[in-house]
This record gives sequence, structure tokens and C-alpha cells, in this order.
Amino acid sequence: MDIREYTRYNEEDILRLYTSVGWAAYTCDPAALREGYANSLCVLAAYEDEELLGIIRAVGDGVTVVFVQDILVFPEKQRLGVGTALLRAVLERYSNVRQIELVTDNTEKTISFYRSMGFRELSEIGCRGFMYIK
Repeated sequence: MDIREYTRYNEEDILRLYTSVGWAAYTCDPAALREGYANSLCVLAAYEDEELLGIIRAVGDGVTVVFVQDILVFPEKQRLGVGTALLRAVLERYSNVRQIELVTDNTEKTISFYRSMGFRELSEIGCRGFMYIK
């Protein structure tokens, strides 16, 4: 597996990836998703040869805060270390950043994964998160 910068946006691959994990809120507006990628702090992709396995997308200033906006792995490639490799690559790249945050589904699978990577729930560190959604 090779983790590298995702430099050439391939809409077909990205829409297929988001659709495969059920993230329809993103796929209903491909132009907005493309623009989101263009304005991201960092996008890394996992490949096996030239086959896309997964993506991680980070936003923020890269100095004081990084927010992991998206981490997606094709379902048939999950539980093979792809997500771990992608997240480790972002954590290493921004090892100088104090706050690396993310929001995820409230499932045992995602909670276990992020805990295994060293993340803690906001309430565990005396914080509370808020989100405004239109």
C-alpha cells in the first residue's frame, strides 16, 4: 500500500468512494465536493498499485488546528489497515499541531477505531463540541 498526496481530482473515483460508504450528502452536490477538495489543507490517498483504496481529507490552518474532515475506505478494503495508515500519515504530517479533531458516527466500530489511534471524546478532556447544520 502506498500513501501519497491526492493531486489530481478524479470525480468518478471520489463519487464512487463516497457512494460506497453511504455518504450521499456529499454526492448530491459534486461541484461542492470538488471545491471542498480544492480548498482542503491536505488530501492523502491510499493506493494498491494504481487502485484507490481510500482517502483522508484535512482542513484547518495546519499550525494550531487540523480537522479530519473525511476519512473513507472502500468497504471491501476496510479492516486491512488502510484507514490506520491514512490517519497515521496525517498525524505524522501535523505532529506539531496541538489540536487534531474529527467528528464521526456514534458506532462501536468508529469509536473503537479512533480510540485505538489515540483520540479521546471531547467530554473526556473537559470540552464540549457543537455543530451548526443547515
